Amino acid sequence: MNPCRQTPARLLGLLLLLAAGACGDPTPKLATGDAVPGFRLQRLGGGEVAVPEDLRGHAVAIRFWADWCPFCESEMTQLEPVYRRYQDRGLRILAINVRQDPHTAERFVRRLGISYETLLDQDGAAARAYGVIGLPTTFFVDRDGRLHTKVLGESTPEVFERIVKELL
Repeated sequence: MNPCRQTPARLLGLLLLLAAGACGDPTPKLATGDAVPGFRLQRLGGGEVAVPEDLRGHAVAIRFWADWCPFCESEMTQLEPVYRRYQDRGLRILAINVRQDPHTAERFVRRLGISYETLLDQDGAAARAYGVIGLPTTFFVDRDGRLHTKVLGESTPEVFERIVKELL
């Protein structure tokens, strides 16, 4: 999709996401070594994931995304092979869709053939708790639930894999 030719609805979604970060409490600043904020979100297709409780003992990449994000599609597709290589060693990827309805998220994920978990942050509360100010944003969390590093914007599979190896 050409990022310069966004539909009005998608542009409105981007503006709402940015405005949500400008209202209320100051944006949280997570530092390396901090315990990550907890949340409970619905899994696309049913069930629920509780962070950090359900992730203890795993290396986790928490990715915030939306279908209108110009970099999310290619990055999510490129991360699939990395996930498949390391899932048996304890890697989990939580692809958190921000402020979109389940049907939109499901169509996008199905089209990309993503096998890692997709969660729905329909009100944006988890994104706000993590201080997300742009998409995509990825938080790498160690096996003890502490922030290892954060990547704001698009990442390459090589960078992603290097960070995952550090965590495993």
